[in-house]
Amino acid sequence: MLCSRLTNANILTMDPDRPVARDLGIWRGRIVGLDEAVTSLPAREVIDLQGATVLPGFIDSHVHLAWTGLKQSTPSVAPCKRVEDVLAVVAEAASRTPHAGTWVDVVGYDQRALGRHLTAAELDTVSRGRKVFLMHDSGHGCVVNSAVLELLPAGVPHRSGFLAEGAMTAARRLRLPYGQAEIADAVERAARTCLAEGVTAVAEAGIGGGLLGHSPVELGAYQLLRDQGRLPLRVQLMPAGDTLRPREAHASDGIPRALDLGMRTGFGDDWLSLGALKIYTDGGMMARTAALTAPYAGTDHTGQLQDDPDRLTRLIVDGHLAGWQLAVHAIGDRAADLALDALERAQRLRPRPDARHRIEHAGLIRPDQLPRFARLGVSAVVQPSFLYFFGDDYADVMGEERAPWMYRGRGFLDHGVTLVGSSDRPVTDGAPLRAIQFMVERASASGRPIGPDEAVTVEEALRAYTVAGAYACRWDDSAGSLTPGKRADMVVLGDDPRYVDPSRIGGIEVIATFVDGHETTDARKL
Repeated sequence: MLCSRLTNANILTMDPDRPVARDLGIWRGRIVGLDEAVTSLPAREVIDLQGATVLPGFIDSHVHLAWTGLKQSTPSVAPCKRVEDVLAVVAEAASRTPHAGTWVDVVGYDQRALGRHLTAAELDTVSRGRKVFLMHDSGHGCVVNSAVLELLPAGVPHRSGFLAEGAMTAARRLRLPYGQAEIADAVERAARTCLAEGVTAVAEAGIGGGLLGHSPVELGAYQLLRDQGRLPLRVQLMPAGDTLRPREAHASDGIPRALDLGMRTGFGDDWLSLGALKIYTDGGMMARTAALTAPYAGTDHTGQLQDDPDRLTRLIVDGHLAGWQLAVHAIGDRAADLALDALERAQRLRPRPDARHRIEHAGLIRPDQLPRFARLGVSAVVQPSFLYFFGDDYADVMGEERAPWMYRGRGFLDHGVTLVGSSDRPVTDGAPLRAIQFMVERASASGRPIGPDEAVTVEEALRAYTVAGAYACRWDDSAGSLTPGKRADMVVLGDDPRYVDPSRIGGIEVIATFVDGHETTDARKL
């Protein structure tokens, strides 16, 4: 007897051998058959979907769940567009912090709306003796007040209170990291938001790194959720590159640096596992810290690398030698050059044809870099919604020639590069359907075309959030398509994205999400 059977459905399997079906059978969390293989079998539960569309659960291959959940419960200055309004929010947050000398966290900061960065002196006027940490929406910078600047080690660079990249990390290290229970609660909140958008599996892009203050218990928070039955979707964890330590090992092991006990990509189970090693090479476009080969338009500024290029290269090579899949954050084209050079060197030293290394973001990729992605077998993990929400600004700062190179679609596919969709939530809206709409339309929220030649088909965009996501996360044997034997992770939609006007794709209703064959929302409301 089947556990359940979905019937009267428009099932898009994403499996080229059996692309569509009407019925699907589930047994113990797995898909056991389609159509004639299951229609005559008894089932404990039969769910009539009344023609609704079923797809494999969306895979968001680059998220920050803990940061997302914490941001949801932290005072925010968004969408303030005046300095005085931002300061009013900070003042209110400071007034609610009971003791002088304690930390005040505020999120939602974006200097672009203000026309300039706030200063430490301005924060001093409203901080009431507290230490203020105003987080930039990109995750690549912050503004702090003088009470924090006074505590920073000598030599930490800042611009009147604005701290970028490593300087922000230095400020984070001045305080205790978040506690395990607090992180667990935040992850659960964010994960349930993902489920409501049809996401059944995610890759958490960097634990043990700077966003949570180098927390020593971040992985433990996920284990706590798993133990308590509170982990509502599948999570793959990317340890931050700086969690690797130099190790003395046998020469035959060839491992110069490793995570404790030699753990690497693949450790874990279907619900919680270690994924790629996350390595940052540059910053982001929003904070103007993405590393470019030519300056941002109208400036002489080319962004910045996260560290000395030789040290970054050694870290990438060492990660490869230690057996990790690598997820290399590279937004600007200069950072992508460094990443590609290092990955090529690593593969020469120890060839691993199925390493499945990834470049995260690939935000600005020159035409000459596309063949290198293909030759190295590197996936591009892009965030299409960045250009939907921020495309007007990004196009302005890149200029007319470079704007079409941003967060490419068609260029990658035409070169045989695996194109993977993701959100980078909470940097922007994480809904996959909204991102899929952008991939097809290539228009910002204002309607401005952003590299229209990079548009892909609806089927190709769906593949980026299903089959390609499973490949990038090494889940392709168990997820990404609705194939017998794979996990029964599915999303039920109120319309077929292939046949609605592209402008309506982002608004399609997510009726239900199934994980392991269990409904997380009620499809029977149909």
